[in-house]
Amino acid sequence: MAAVLGKFRALQSVFGKANLPALTSTRFVARSSERQDTSEGWLSKLTVRKIEPTKESHSRMLSDKEIIYGLSTHNIRPNSMDKYLVNYQEYVNLIHSKKSDLQCDLIGSWVVEVGDMDQALHLWRYTGGYERVDRTLSTLSQNEAYHKLIQEQGSYLRSRHLQYLLAFSFWPQLVMREGPNIYEIRSYSLKPGTMIEWGNNWARAINYRRNNDEAFAGFFSQIGRLYNVHHIWAYKDFQTRKETRESAWRSPGWDNCVAYTVPLIREMHSRILRPVSFSPTK
Repeated sequence: MAAVLGKFRALQSVFGKANLPALTSTRFVARSSERQDTSEGWLSKLTVRKIEPTKESHSRMLSDKEIIYGLSTHNIRPNSMDKYLVNYQEYVNLIHSKKSDLQCDLIGSWVVEVGDMDQALHLWRYTGGYERVDRTLSTLSQNEAYHKLIQEQGSYLRSRHLQYLLAFSFWPQLVMREGPNIYEIRSYSLKPGTMIEWGNNWARAINYRRNNDEAFAGFFSQIGRLYNVHHIWAYKDFQTRKETRESAWRSPGWDNCVAYTVPLIREMHSRILRPVSFSPTK
């Protein structure tokens, strides 16, 4: 360091202090400013935009509340899967035997093939809103066969969870599929207060995912774990899934939709599902 300072003083004596270039960080500031300009667009997408107050509930703005969906998640003991599925099929048959009274029907039953193993998901539809949910619970509570099946089912499970969901109004109409298919459920835990913004963005984003008819269902939770979103996609196989998702990324505008939704998410995970033999959607 002493040697460097000595050379600098020697140069001062030869050229004079005024002739030496100013040792400033001007050009570095300029470069920093340029970087800030180019990154401003991306950073703006990482900020959750303010949602204006509204007198309407989120569910009223995003969905048709006359149809309620129940998503049951069952974590099964590893050595009990076969017995569990026999039990649940009997449970389904019991519910469907009273379908005219209950207005409740099974949409799909799946086991997880990739993700949370030894897990089954069952999606039920109640046509007529929560009045039908109430009627179903009341009717089944008085049914002895129902109680026996539930008691037996408990011996095969490690845990279970139920959510009541509403379907996003902008999502394509739910249509049963002919098999064979695999399904992917992508589940998101959102930051509280961001559901409307999620809906606004996905109302545009879903248009990029219609070409291959992969959109099966889109829901948000109303009872159970809140600010949960579930998107369910149907694919012929894993290769079709890969090609379909890559096609979406090649569509101008899809990347912006993803960029605006990422800051709304607290947690997300994906599971690949395989329909069981008694699942209405294949």
